[in-house]
Amino acid sequence: MDNIHPIFDRIVSRSEKEQLLNQKAKVFWLTGLSGSGKSTIGEKVERLLFNEGYLVQIIDGDNIRSGICNNLGFSLDDRAENIRRIAEVSKLFVNCGIVCINSFVSPTKEIRQKAQQIIGEDDFYEVYISTSLAECESRDVKGLYAKARSGEIKNFTGIDSPYEIPHNPSLEIDTENYSVEESSLQLYTFIKDKIT
Repeated sequence: MDNIHPIFDRIVSRSEKEQLLNQKAKVFWLTGLSGSGKSTIGEKVERLLFNEGYLVQIIDGDNIRSGICNNLGFSLDDRAENIRRIAEVSKLFVNCGIVCINSFVSPTKEIRQKAQQIIGEDDFYEVYISTSLAECESRDVKGLYAKARSGEIKNFTGIDSPYEIPHNPSLEIDTENYSVEESSLQLYTFIKDKIT
């Protein structure tokens, strides 16, 4: 560590970048089971905000695992490292004044707390996409639950790996009882209030 010399004090500040973009940078961390609707809602809200002139970055599980985290598996240790990397990337985006919508199962309270610590409590909003396992399995858009049930996929959250429900999320969206449009509007309204 003796050879590392950060230059944070010499680069253009976050507040200057936020002023340029006319927005406040925050991270909205969507957590929930696979198939709950995290990515679908995130994509719709990104488009709504972008159309209004906001600079938003979607950080999505499948995208991240095809690049920066393509060397990780799905054990709890690998999931923790996956989330650590994502949190560090999110922090970089926030320091550039960019709003992040992150869609990750992030199955344990400890993993989500670690992300919050890295990003910073004032910039992190946990959004629980609340959908029952039965509903997520009935959707099974990617066919992952069927593979997990047959033993093709190991350590699959909700089947043979735990998911810890958030107890005090900043926002809870019930995609089982609300449409994609209604759920997206809930998230959009929440985000808009925090970034303006």
